[in-house]
Amino acid sequence: MNQLDQLKQYTTVVADTGNFRQLAAFAPRDATTNPSLILKAVQQPEYAPLLAETVAAHKGQPLDEIVDHVLVRFGREILKVVPGRVSTEVDARLSFDTAATVARARRIMALYEDSGIGRERVLIKVASTWEGIQAARILQHQGIQCNLTLLFAFCQAVACGDAGVRLISPFVGRIYDWHKKAAGAAWDEAANSGANDPGVKSVAQIYTYYKRFGIDTEVMGASFRNIGQILALAGCDLLTISPELLAQLQAGSAPVARALDPAVCTKAQVHALSFNEASFRWALNEDAMATEKLAEGIRAFAADAAKLDKMIGAL
Repeated sequence: MNQLDQLKQYTTVVADTGNFRQLAAFAPRDATTNPSLILKAVQQPEYAPLLAETVAAHKGQPLDEIVDHVLVRFGREILKVVPGRVSTEVDARLSFDTAATVARARRIMALYEDSGIGRERVLIKVASTWEGIQAARILQHQGIQCNLTLLFAFCQAVACGDAGVRLISPFVGRIYDWHKKAAGAAWDEAANSGANDPGVKSVAQIYTYYKRFGIDTEVMGASFRNIGQILALAGCDLLTISPELLAQLQAGSAPVARALDPAVCTKAQVHALSFNEASFRWALNEDAMATEKLAEGIRAFAADAAKLDKMIGAL
């Protein structure tokens, strides 16, 4: 078996793309999107008619509603290819507004349901701010499953577990990027690869904690820079992988061993934690990497959401 097929023995493979025409070749179970991926997709000529058609069908509606129709249209096309779930993201500019996030998530889910897609096939993506996590708590109670994204700190993962979030997306590659940049000339790539990669270590810590305390929230490693990071997390609940890295795994034939094992985690010597708003904000503040990457990620997604707005507004 190639490395992708071997990986699928231990982990649910998810495609990280808005390009639904690429999906079938890798047979992922789920797919994830975000504003940047959707923006990248709609700029490709083959998707221009889909975008124009969707915008034309909802002409005269407020811009934010048209945007949600576009996001859901891409999600629906993806669900024709994958057998599982698609993740659709709430506007990142609402990351610090719990009520607005809940309202937008409900609207996105209603659009899916109006088109005949059941709730079990959709995850609403929300940034892992305190406000985002509280929005997810409300949404989960209402039967709307959430994927908490831009997760970099352990306190974010603990708070998501306490909120009953369905799934979290810790960002392996961006954690790696920060530590590599911070180390500068002192960075030793070989010493910080595989299980020693700082992003891999972060996901392994979260996975161990969840399994040790029987937390049902699924862990989906995200934002990979190389297949070494992916293989070091074989056994994680899910891994969301770009088409480029999926192709590399498909082309590889070296053996893939399970790296994360829930049976081992249940014996881990770790302590249960909980956070209120004040202690969560303090723990996040104390983690310079997480603070910087969360803010940077929200800004980047917000900028791409604004570009998508402009593109749609011009049609």
